[in-house]
Amino acid sequence: MSESPIRSEIFETGNPYIKAARINIAASPSQIFAILSNPRRHKEIDGSETITANISGPEKLELGSKFGMKMHLGIDYRITNKVVEYKENEVIAWRHLGRWVWRYELKVISENLTQVTETFDGSNIPAISKVWLNVRKAYPWVQLAIAKTLVRLKKVSELN
Repeated sequence: MSESPIRSEIFETGNPYIKAARINIAASPSQIFAILSNPRRHKEIDGSETITANISGPEKLELGSKFGMKMHLGIDYRITNKVVEYKENEVIAWRHLGRWVWRYELKVISENLTQVTETFDGSNIPAISKVWLNVRKAYPWVQLAIAKTLVRLKKVSELN
């Protein structure tokens, strides 16, 4: 009998510009947060497979931290992100020049079981960014990338 694949749960937020998924991870919030707050580990969990390398930033992110990544999405480019929300072991979020936000929220379910919700929030971005995301048909793609990121985060977190 084969194991069923690990999946995250995609859910509707009620806002077409906010995409979200969640997953339960058999690890403590501090174990998971240590991965999320270390930009050098983001390539390891990136479900979009667009991060090619970490190029700048601290070992541990905090509110206001900036970190740079080499990316590839059709073309090679570099992006700098800034942490805009931070509550140790509970919430971390960052954004870049396009101003959309990637947010991770951690909620204790029971001892050594944490629910992680990731959202991509494009609701408060400049009109030109919304046009670009719509033309690129980014929202459905981002929805799947978020779901894949959470599966990778689960695998990495449960190995520690």
